[in-house]
Amino acid sequence: MNNPLTIEYFSDILCVWAWITQRRIDELTSEFNSKIKLRHRYIDIFGNTSNKVQSQWREREGYRGFAQHIRESAAPYTNAPINPGIWINVRPTTSANAHLVLKAAEIVAGGTGCAELSFKIRKAFFAEAKDISCFSVLYDIAEENALDIKKIDQCIANGSAMASLMNDYQMTKKQCIKGSPSFNMNSGRQTLYGNIGYRILKANIDERLHQHLGDASWC
Repeated sequence: MNNPLTIEYFSDILCVWAWITQRRIDELTSEFNSKIKLRHRYIDIFGNTSNKVQSQWREREGYRGFAQHIRESAAPYTNAPINPGIWINVRPTTSANAHLVLKAAEIVAGGTGCAELSFKIRKAFFAEAKDISCFSVLYDIAEENALDIKKIDQCIANGSAMASLMNDYQMTKKQCIKGSPSFNMNSGRQTLYGNIGYRILKANIDERLHQHLGDASWC
């Protein structure tokens, strides 16, 4: 039996385009099932949200303008609801704490546990307007997802979660990942970045699967 095709999925937990892409992730998982292995990796886009918003949106109403941009970006996508309070009433200071907990969850519960928690944390922010830069909020979400909080805390305390996160951040530089979300295949030689439609994702994965299984490629 062939091993599944590994796809490195880079995203920032606070990226609205990754929230929009969640529906496509679910569809890919359902359609390809055991043929692919989606490995969640994290990229530093919102490591310092205040600096990012002030530098990029200062002339466009700051947080208010950014919040409007988020709402307008997600409006066409019914599967990506946006709580009107995000970036107005609730302003996470960083995505890094969430990324750290997610890497701890990956160590404790494997890739599936990390993927499920990633969705729950995104939903908590974008749909429920929870401040996911707070460890207390993140731990509550993890506990609701039946994860062992003591083991997650141990992975953070002993540095193993941080080491895994730094590996992700360094990998984004080595593989020249431009932003969130990005799908990386074929040992970094094939990258799909941004708001990619499902049929484009599927076509690329189908082609990679043919090559992965040893079939001839047109390329």
